[in-house]
Amino acid sequence: MEWFESWFDTPYYHLLYSNRDYTEAENFITKLTEHLQLPPSSKIIDLACGKGRHSVFLNKLGYDVLGLDLSRQSIEFDKQFETQTLIFNVHDMRNPIDADPMDAVFNLFTSFGYFDNESDDKKVFESVYNVLKPGGYFVLDYLNEEYVRKNLIPETTITRGDIDFKILKKIEGRHIVKDIRFEADGKPFHFFEKVKLHTLEAINSYAADCGFEKVNIWGDYQLNEFDREVSTRCINLFKKKA
Repeated sequence: MEWFESWFDTPYYHLLYSNRDYTEAENFITKLTEHLQLPPSSKIIDLACGKGRHSVFLNKLGYDVLGLDLSRQSIEFDKQFETQTLIFNVHDMRNPIDADPMDAVFNLFTSFGYFDNESDDKKVFESVYNVLKPGGYFVLDYLNEEYVRKNLIPETTITRGDIDFKILKKIEGRHIVKDIRFEADGKPFHFFEKVKLHTLEAINSYAADCGFEKVNIWGDYQLNEFDREVSTRCINLFKKKA
């Protein structure tokens, strides 16, 4: 079992990241959909949707949304939100997506780069490309590799309720590794996260090899221009050639 299969399925993962700014995320999604000028009832996939908050918000904006995630527990939770225009399914993003042609696929908040094998990274781009309509958009919201390398905080403790998460971060080769230790219910736990530090050039190469064209790149959730030195994010907009 790979690290993301075990860690993402625990309640502690969601607890650790429970402080995420959903207002900022919803403002970002609103700006993004307005920029793309996606008409109401457009079909969007939220790829690696987690607990479904962003899928639900996209649906409230008037879109027909399919939320996909590898975590069965997350998808079981998400099922409570389903409607005729909001569906959730368990899916490994490396595999072909069985769905009608889509207007857009969103992969948001660093939900990529988990795989050791480069061929698996390419499979994600291929699966997205194949499910999109000609002219459809792929948004890959990723970390800015250069910013992460220069601003790494090696050690921190994050408290959620009565749990202290002790977190060590380091860079190993092409990956940033986050070591997570804590005690809960009288038991010690140890998990880790390992995300590939994809360069902008590598991401562009994967996209071009699949047949995408690059449309835009932003450096933060306010859709400001990307600056390799100071931007906190690397938000890529690709388009399937018509």
